[in-house]
Formats: sequence, structure tokens, C-alpha cells
Amino acid sequence: MKAPVWIAVIVAVLFGLLGSIFIVKEGETAIVLNLGRVSRADLGPGLHFKVPLVENALVFDRRLQVLDSSPERYLTSERKDVQVDFFSIGLIADATAFFRATGGDESVAVARLVPIVKDSLRNEINARTLQQVVSGDRSEIIDAQLDKINEGAATLGVRIIDLRIKQIDLPTDSEVITNVFARMSAQRRQVASALRAEGEEQARTIRAEADREQTVILAEAERDAQRLRGQGDAEAAQAYAAAANKDPAFYAFQRSLEAYRRSFADGEALIVLDQDDPFLQYLENDR
Repeated sequence: MKAPVWIAVIVAVLFGLLGSIFIVKEGETAIVLNLGRVSRADLGPGLHFKVPLVENALVFDRRLQVLDSSPERYLTSERKDVQVDFFSIGLIADATAFFRATGGDESVAVARLVPIVKDSLRNEINARTLQQVVSGDRSEIIDAQLDKINEGAATLGVRIIDLRIKQIDLPTDSEVITNVFARMSAQRRQVASALRAEGEEQARTIRAEADREQTVILAEAERDAQRLRGQGDAEAAQAYAAAANKDPAFYAFQRSLEAYRRSFADGEALIVLDQDDPFLQYLENDR
């Protein structure tokens, strides 16, 4: 009967020892609750002890966490709509404050933190124009509100390390996007008109240059042709003169034949001459 009692005692001691030990990993922190109240906090990595059945340990992740949210719609200083998609990066800075504010539930912390971030961004965007929000330096928007965001996040035991704007869109149901598209279209038409005008000017310049080169080429060709014709006529005259000096009678006969050929080339010529005209001397019949 004594052996089972000792076994039970040993098992109870083992369970007690196991229930009094907890481990905090690297990147985590822990608090110990004594009957629901925080007795020890900010316990670092390592092996820790607690009183079984009296104390309870809660371990939290102290690594950086990405807190995402749905896009939010804001108004600029010109009362124009923009839709901003953002996310924040934070961590648990005070485990005790985090437990007291949220009961250790991270979803509760996120739900309470998102409105703080959205309200801070709203104040900054409301003070800027649409062009400043869309085309400006986004880090200026974040830097101006990060300290204020951390003032609200400190009540939750959380510290926001960084805030990033992923995208800024114009709502599809807003007149802003229609106006932007109209302005972009007008700018593209203006650029297209300028390019067409520049192209037409270049075309006129090219055509004028081509016409000038054509005139020069034709003039040079005519000049060369005149020179060649002159040279040919001079050579022909020399040939005629040489033929006339060598055989005057044959030369006269040849010239007459050429005259006949030119006169009767169309086959319809009619020439009335005196019978003694020298032009007919080679056409007379033998009598």
C-alpha cells in the first residue's frame, strides 16, 4: 500500500515541477500573472519559474510585425478624393501595457491601432493638394505623423517603427479621375500636334532641298549637253569641210540628197520651183 502512495507523490511533484517551468525564446518577452495581476514583466529569453496554480505566464512575440489594413478614402485640401493603401510595421514595446490594454489579444491591438494611423494620415492628407499627395515625397507625409501615431500606440504598449504608403489611387466614382484623363489626353494631343508640325517642317525642308538639287542637276546636264552638241557640230563641220575639199561635186550631191530627204520626209510636201532651179539639177531626166 505504501508503494502506490510514493508513486503518486512523485508524479505530483513531477507535474508540479513541469507546471512551474516555462521557456521564453529569442525574440519573445513574457509576463507573469499572480492571480490575474502582473507580478513580473519583461522577462527575457531563457528558462523561468512560476508558482503552479497561482501564477500564470504569458509569452508575447517582440519581433517586428506588419500591420496591414484596407485602403482608406481621404479628401485633399482641394476637396478631391484619393484612396490610400498603406501598412505599418510595429512591435510590442511594453508587454504590461499591452496586456492591460488588449488582454494579450493581438487582433484587439490591431483593431484599436488602425484608427489611430488612419486619423493621423487624414490630418496630413487634408492639409495637402492632390498634386502634393500623388507626386510629392511620401516620406514627408509619414515623418510628419509618425511621432503622433506613436503617442496613441503607446497606450497599447505598441511602438510603430515605420509606416509605408503602398499605393495612392483616384476613386473610379470620382470626377477627379475624369478630369485627370481629360488633361492627359489634351497634353498628348498637344504633343502630337507639335510632332506633326515639326515633321511637316522637316518634310518641306527636304522637298525644297530635293527641288534645288534637281534644278542644279538638270542645269548641269543641259550645260554638258550643249557642250557636247557644240563639239559634235564642230566635228561635223570639220567632216563636211574635209569632204567638200576632197570632192566638191560629191559633197554638193550629198547635201542635195539631205535637202530632198528633209523636204519630202512626211510624204505630203509640195514644192513649186522653176525648172532651172539648182535644187532640181539632180532630179532632171536624161533627155
